[in-house]
Amino acid sequence: MIRGLVIREAQDADVDGIRDLLTDAFAGAGEALLVERLRRQGDRVLELVATHEGTLVGELFFSRLEVAGEHETFPALALAPLAVTPGRQRTGIGTALVENAHHMLQVAGERLSVVLGDAAYYGRFGYRHARAAGFDSDYQCEHLQALAWGEAPTAGRLRYASAFAGL
Repeated sequence: MIRGLVIREAQDADVDGIRDLLTDAFAGAGEALLVERLRRQGDRVLELVATHEGTLVGELFFSRLEVAGEHETFPALALAPLAVTPGRQRTGIGTALVENAHHMLQVAGERLSVVLGDAAYYGRFGYRHARAAGFDSDYQCEHLQALAWGEAPTAGRLRYASAFAGL
């Protein structure tokens, strides 16, 4: 872990820095454009940034996701994206972002989070494909993982925010 790392909610003044960080971390603008669309459409649930000595070094975004069941819809979250500045990856910044976000989300009463990503990385936080395997999703594959904090559905159609349709 980096001494002096600050994790906080993203602010309007961070928008340009977040765009640059996402573009650098993902070697392209796709994730930056996704985040901008999610914000614009009002689908942001939680967005955290990590700073070190005043420099933006990481970002984490959770948007609203719904699990559509036969008789009801359950509110859930989509974790995407998580990014750390190249050169500062593998230093604990991503871990700090995820752990802080999970704590905040649990306190807020959220009960289910879904991510499409590396099983070894997200598995460290409790995400499992087995937990997501029962969901119907355009993204259903071994990289689709879920984490539940309490009672949550194990089946149903995952309905992502409309911003994801452009991916």
